[in-house]
Amino acid sequence: MKELEESIGYVFQNKELLKNALTHTSYAYENKVKSNERLEYLGDSILEFVSSKYLFENFGNLSEGEMTKVRAYSVCEESLFKIAQKHNFSDFLYLGRSEKMSHSVKKAIIADSVEAVIAAIYLDGGLEPAEKFILENIREQIEFASQNVGMKDYKTVLQEELQKNGEVVIKYNLIKEEGPDHAKIFTVDVECDGEKMAEGTGKSKKKAEMEAARKALKQRKEKI
Repeated sequence: MKELEESIGYVFQNKELLKNALTHTSYAYENKVKSNERLEYLGDSILEFVSSKYLFENFGNLSEGEMTKVRAYSVCEESLFKIAQKHNFSDFLYLGRSEKMSHSVKKAIIADSVEAVIAAIYLDGGLEPAEKFILENIREQIEFASQNVGMKDYKTVLQEELQKNGEVVIKYNLIKEEGPDHAKIFTVDVECDGEKMAEGTGKSKKKAEMEAARKALKQRKEKI
């Protein structure tokens, strides 16, 4: 854990808080300990507050709607996943046997652990270090999004790309939903004229659809 603390720039007084933040429900169930779900819930709220405050104080040129778009881009699952990759969170996660046996840890699980760690930092040291960690890791995304605030969402861009040469039928299908009611993970695929293009996961159907559209766009660019 010392290596992780050095990477995130915060040393915990209560090491159990950090361990709890990295404990997935699969491990918690098998070992009869607390999972990081409650910390995720708190961390999500702290992340939203800190990013909203930063946008309000530093981007007076943005409207309420534009700030909402920038924040959504900056704290989305993909952004959190990149933060986790930067600090190698996956090396420190406590996972159950079922998750360990899968080929790779789900992106949503890794992204959620970032929110849990944010909450753990807040509970251990207060808002100041939590805010420092958040801004050090999302400031770049905020700067990028603020300059591209007019950008369309992935679903809109995909639709425009696919309909360049005429009308096509684009459908998003719910494949499965996993987890308890308060922490569900949705998996959705996107198809064009009946042909599957990509799958996406997220904490809501909308986020899963957006992720599927993003992957479909990425795959199209790679083929060109």
